[in-house]
Amino acid sequence: MPTKMIVTDLDGSLLRTDKTISGYTASVFHRCREKGVIVVFATARPIRAVKMLNLDIGNDAAIFHNGAVIAITDNAHHHIGVEPEATKALLLQTAKRFSDMGLSVEINDVLYANFDVSTIWSNTTAIMSDFTDLPDIPADKIIFGTAESDEVREITSMLPDDLYSEIAENQILMVMNKNARKRNAVIKVAEHYGIPLLDIVAFGDDFNDIEMLRDCGIGVAVANAIDEVKSVADYICDTNDNDGVAKWLEDNVL
Repeated sequence: MPTKMIVTDLDGSLLRTDKTISGYTASVFHRCREKGVIVVFATARPIRAVKMLNLDIGNDAAIFHNGAVIAITDNAHHHIGVEPEATKALLLQTAKRFSDMGLSVEINDVLYANFDVSTIWSNTTAIMSDFTDLPDIPADKIIFGTAESDEVREITSMLPDDLYSEIAENQILMVMNKNARKRNAVIKVAEHYGIPLLDIVAFGDDFNDIEMLRDCGIGVAVANAIDEVKSVADYICDTNDNDGVAKWLEDNVL
């Protein structure tokens, strides 16, 4: 089947461990775009963090915060978040129950936190907050500094029906609106460009990529992906540190 759109996760998939891409990978993506293939980034990262990467790849759209924010040619196209009341209640309740847990929240591309976020994300800064004075607008994503099963279970039990949680990087728990999923965002971008899901190849490595890989025409897991991602993939390519995404594209698209 023809490939009209490439959707790729960044961390652990397109990006090497040092958060860079090789010249070879950049050249492959440039050649794909020259063929008229749409390139889309799909990441849990915020907008500012993707811009800081300075990737030498042009892209036609980007999905941030697992789908809470979609930008097409740098213009906000779609946003779905967590309502301010629910955000504040969840953070304050968790802070009371787990007084030592690092908590943070992304609101309008600004990170608010009750701890030094550089201990988890290098080169990242945040506004220190006790979460009582957050902006009165929906949050893109709430982040809990735990992946411990007991703590995760207790936090998820607090969630209202319109929110869901997902473990990332084996160290944090992310909470978002149930409609903020990479798969849903891919559908919106595909509709914008008039491309059917069958003509999309998607690459990923972590839990938040599973639906996207499963439902696009072709799902490709990098070799370093978790087993749950590999189990739904149509293909497995080389690792992120060995240009796996680019190698697959050169062999199967170019």
